[in-house]
Amino acid sequence: MTGRLYLDTAAAAPVRREALEAAWPYLAGAFGNPSSHHEFGRGPAEALADARARVAKVLGMRATDITFTSGGTEADNLAIIGMVLGAQTQARTGTAEPPRRHIVTSPIEHEAVLASVEFLTRVHGFTVTEVVPTSDGTVTEEALAAAVRPDTVLVTLGYANNEIGTVADIPALAGIGHEAGALFHTDAVQAAGWLPLTGLGVDALSLAGHKVGAPKGIGVAAIRARVPVEPLIHGGGQESGLRSGTENVALAVAFATALELAEAERTEAADRVQAIRDEFIATVLAAVPGAFLTGSTESRTPNHASFCFSNTSGEAVLLELERLGVTASSGSACAVGSDEPSHVLTALGIAAEVAQTSVRFTFPSSITVEQGRAAAQSAIAAAESLATSFA
Repeated sequence: MTGRLYLDTAAAAPVRREALEAAWPYLAGAFGNPSSHHEFGRGPAEALADARARVAKVLGMRATDITFTSGGTEADNLAIIGMVLGAQTQARTGTAEPPRRHIVTSPIEHEAVLASVEFLTRVHGFTVTEVVPTSDGTVTEEALAAAVRPDTVLVTLGYANNEIGTVADIPALAGIGHEAGALFHTDAVQAAGWLPLTGLGVDALSLAGHKVGAPKGIGVAAIRARVPVEPLIHGGGQESGLRSGTENVALAVAFATALELAEAERTEAADRVQAIRDEFIATVLAAVPGAFLTGSTESRTPNHASFCFSNTSGEAVLLELERLGVTASSGSACAVGSDEPSHVLTALGIAAEVAQTSVRFTFPSSITVEQGRAAAQSAIAAAESLATSFA
C-alpha cells in the first residue's frame, strides 16, 4: 500500500474542513461571551441558538431539548445521572409516583454508561439489572421485557456498539421500557452518520462531535424537555440550567455543521461503505484460519468489521498493520491505559485470552474499493505472519 490508511473512525473521524471554517469566526472576530448583553455577545448568542436548532432538526427534536456538552461521555453522564436524579427530585416533591429505584442496562455498554450507572448504585443506592445479550451482542425484546420492573426508572441501552458494531432495535426496546413506565436513554455516539437518528422513540440520546467530523471536545445530550433533569455542573445557569459554564460557541457551530453534512451523506455513504466492508470481512475470514467475526452478521454499523485472530496477539497484529500502513485498533479508545481484555467480548462469552486477540477496523466514509481490498490483504498478511510465532 502507498500512504497510510486510517481505519479507526470509531475512535475519531477526520475533522471536516467545513466544520473548521464554520467555527473559525467564533474563535477570532466574533469572540464575545454569548451570555453578555452587548454587541459582542449578540452574534455568538445567535450562532449558538442557530446551532442548537440545526442539531435539533437533524434529530427530529426541539431546540429546547439540546444541551451542548464536552463530548459523549459527559452527555451520557448528564442523561443517565441527570434523568434518574431528576425523577427522584420530582417524586420527592409529591408531583409524581413514589420514587423508582431500579435501572436496566447491559454489560456491553460503553464505559461512560456503565460508570454512570455504577455511580448511581454506589452513591445513591439504586439497584441495577444487566440484560444478558446474545452471543452477537443483541439485546432482545424478550430479555428486556423480563428485566424491567414496576420500579424501573431508566433503561439505558446503546444504539450501536463501539467495539463490535452490533445495532440495537432501539424503537422496539424503547417501547418496552415505556410500557413499564421507565425513561429510555440510548448512547447513539457510534450511530451518527451511519444510522437514522429520528423516530427512535427515546427520551434521551447522546452524541459526540468527533465521530462525525467536528473537533474533539463537543457533544450533545438530547433530552426531551418534558423530562426532569438534575444538572451535574452548577453555576450561572447556561444551557437552560442543565450545564453551567460559558458555552463553546465555535465547537457548537462546528458540531452542527458536521452533523448536518454527515446526515446529508448518510444513505449514500452507508450503502457504498457497507459493500466495501462486506467484501473486506469475507476476504479476511476466507484467508485467516481461526479468525472469526465479533458482533452481528445481520445488524451492524455499515463501516464496522471486528475480528478475533486466534493464536495471535491483537496488539502485535496492530503493530504489524502499522508497519504495513494501516491504522486500526483493538477496541474502545476510552479505556485509557487498560491492558485487560474487552469487557464487551468477555460479556459475550469469549474467553479472555481470545478476547485479547481482537482487532477492530472502522472505515471512513471516503474509503474506496481499492483501499478496502488493500486493507484486507494487509490484515491477512499481519495475521498470518504472527500466527506462527504465537502458535
